Amino acid sequence: MPKRDAPPRWDRKMQQRLARGEAAALGELYDRFASLVHGLAHRVLADEKAADRITREVFAHVWQHPEAYDPKQGPLRSWVATLTHRLAVQRLRQTETAALANGDPANPEHPEHPDAPDDTYADTKGSSTNSSRSSMEELERRVRRASVAARADYIVTSMPAPLRAALELAYFQRRDYRQTAADLGVTEAEARRRLRLGLQLLSTAHDTGTPGAPPEYGGAV
Repeated sequence: MPKRDAPPRWDRKMQQRLARGEAAALGELYDRFASLVHGLAHRVLADEKAADRITREVFAHVWQHPEAYDPKQGPLRSWVATLTHRLAVQRLRQTETAALANGDPANPEHPEHPDAPDDTYADTKGSSTNSSRSSMEELERRVRRASVAARADYIVTSMPAPLRAALELAYFQRRDYRQTAADLGVTEAEARRRLRLGLQLLSTAHDTGTPGAPPEYGGAV
């Protein structure tokens, strides 16, 4: 198992200050990580108010349970991002599952309505089961897509600035590697190297339990 680097002194100091109940420490933590937390939550949930709620929940959890952070497992930033990712995915599953469950059982023709005719139930039981299974599978696909997108965002914002700049030029501004090299003031070989490394990191967004997103704490959903 690869040896992990010791977390920065700031991370350890922050944990100690939070454990002592320093409100100023929570404010400092919020200033540093709020945009990361909100961005990851919004990427998963695609809802501003839901992302706001997740942001509040994340910082409330950190404030109440600073001991849950294990410095041996990696940076505080990764722990906060992992917590955000987990809570956002849970919220997405809850929201989508509730939406699936709220079909229209109040309708007397609905097979689950107590006054529904017997033949309605018999005719629709099999199709209802298949539809429910299909809906749950679609839910899991939507959750996985949102999770991968959030991991990809986290990886891009976490990678070294030279790699991130190369990816942004190549894929967001549609520069080829020659134009990327010119814009960055590096050789074409260096531009290709940065793009290759950036893409290798980005490809881990599809993995679970690996340095995908967030890196130090695994990426299972």
